[in-house]
Amino acid sequence: MTTETPQRRSRFRFGVATTTRTRAMAGLTALLLPLAAMVGLASPAEAATSATATYVKKSDWGTGFEGQWTVKNTGTTSLSSWTIEWDFPSGTSVTSAWDATVTSSGTHWTAKNVGWNGTVAPGASVSFGFNGAGPGAPSGCKLNGASCDGGSVPGDNAPSAPGTPTASNITDTGAKLTWSAATDDNGIKNYDVLRNGSKVATVTGLTYTDSGLTAGSDYSYTIQARDTADQTGPASGSVSVHTTGGGTNPDPGSKVKLGYFTNWGVYDRNYHVKNLETSGSAAKITHINYAFGNVTNGQCAIGDAYADYQKTYDAASSVSGVADTWDQPVAGSINQLRELKAKHPGLKVIWSFGGWTWSGGFGAAAQNPTAFANSCYNLVEDPRWADVFDGIDIDWEYPNACGLSCDSSGASAFKNVVSALRTRFGSSNLVTAAITADASSGGKIDAADYAGAAQYVDWYNVMSYDFFGAFDADGPTAPHSPLTSYSGIPQEGFNTDAAITKLKGKGIAGSKLNIGIGFYGRGWTGVTQATPGGTATGPAPGKYEQGIEDYKILKTSCPSTGTIAGTAYAKCGSNWWSYDTPATIAGKMTYAKNQGLKGAFFWEFSGDTSNGELVSAIDSGLR
Repeated sequence: MTTETPQRRSRFRFGVATTTRTRAMAGLTALLLPLAAMVGLASPAEAATSATATYVKKSDWGTGFEGQWTVKNTGTTSLSSWTIEWDFPSGTSVTSAWDATVTSSGTHWTAKNVGWNGTVAPGASVSFGFNGAGPGAPSGCKLNGASCDGGSVPGDNAPSAPGTPTASNITDTGAKLTWSAATDDNGIKNYDVLRNGSKVATVTGLTYTDSGLTAGSDYSYTIQARDTADQTGPASGSVSVHTTGGGTNPDPGSKVKLGYFTNWGVYDRNYHVKNLETSGSAAKITHINYAFGNVTNGQCAIGDAYADYQKTYDAASSVSGVADTWDQPVAGSINQLRELKAKHPGLKVIWSFGGWTWSGGFGAAAQNPTAFANSCYNLVEDPRWADVFDGIDIDWEYPNACGLSCDSSGASAFKNVVSALRTRFGSSNLVTAAITADASSGGKIDAADYAGAAQYVDWYNVMSYDFFGAFDADGPTAPHSPLTSYSGIPQEGFNTDAAITKLKGKGIAGSKLNIGIGFYGRGWTGVTQATPGGTATGPAPGKYEQGIEDYKILKTSCPSTGTIAGTAYAKCGSNWWSYDTPATIAGKMTYAKNQGLKGAFFWEFSGDTSNGELVSAIDSGLR
């Protein structure tokens, strides 16, 4: 066990998508975020000729919410009774109700007046409330069989939902929204723009620039189409916007600064837990993900028993300065992590399972999520090391999509697995997950229900690296971790900002997302063009794997000569490399703060310099 085999190295975590990406991810506590997508719908959903029904979300306490429907008689004669019907997406439900009788059939919900509130005089209103759970918003509203906005025409269908808006040109006080058109059998008249559930504008085009916002604040936008009969259709998906400025997080210490420590790094890399202390990195991070545990036969399993808990350390190599004994129950990296936590009491350690090599095991796990969660809990909370680990991280590459192998467990499988983990691990443990950053249309973000699963995780580590590399042997050369898009980018949707924007657009709050940083570069050889976009003949040589090299080596062997899309690049001889430096990391940390993200994570410690300069850049950038 003295060499770093290709299989061992392939467990490195890579971010998006083609052939060599690593990891999957986890995290959360309650329903904080998809429910934010439901914030309002304070405008009507559809329409009735003599009455309207409107919905508003009254409150959200994380594990649930309170909703309210209001019926208003807009006609000239009294209503003798009323029935409201609507649809909730799968996973959203009414748990209790008052002032109405509420029933359901699948995802379709019906509310009928009770005996004393069925009569509604002209101009009068009556409301009923309910408690609910889940991430969705109501759609397809009908009042007494007609649409709910008071303007239906017999035989005229309400319009469809517009496309989920995207946000751009975000400033301290404004943002531009763009969306795709809705459809209607008789044509679209205009669109209502809803900010945090309240209408702020009605426009005829497919863009709107909002203004007068507060710097450093969070907003959620949805769009509703209105047809020529003035009927409104269901709201679009939501997009979250965090305005720039306004200072940083009031508590800089609340930002997550997480690094991956690999169990196989103790071999050829000769990188041990003590290196976290001697480099000064341990004092500058908040969390460590210990990678990887195996996923096999539908269960969590030890990844490398020798590295994990059998390898003994002498006094000079030990974090505590005390030598291990040959017969102690737990040695190895797990015991060294215990000693590191003793020196840094606030430091949390999370056990990561899966990764590029072992994600094939999640398909069997998804067939019985409860049994899988029980096996993981029993391993992580084993009395021999229960004091070391503060939770579990899932690195599934990729749910319902292809990584090293292809998964076909379905879009809901990921949600089912992390839901079971949250139930078994409870609220006192962290549950997190690494997820894809593939924001291309119909790409990996679209393949799984990350929004629905977000209620069960503490955070997602968004693998915003490995977008491009010498797995495309002939190029074109491109930065493997672009922060933004740029002219000539080989694939739209393959950049950090696109991933964060798309995840927020699905209703996942920025406060549940960590931006990803690679402590390594990706490179090609046979390159003649210094700037990105050149052709190549194959991967550049690397110490452990072709096409990949640690930052600590590239820093001197091929110093950065330029930047593009927030990432450094350099051409040295016929080799072309892209990688992050302290300067580009500073820019990405500014982006993370401006977007209201949870923090940042990186893959992985051993790629940094001996004095931890990349960790220092993350630490200082998030203060």
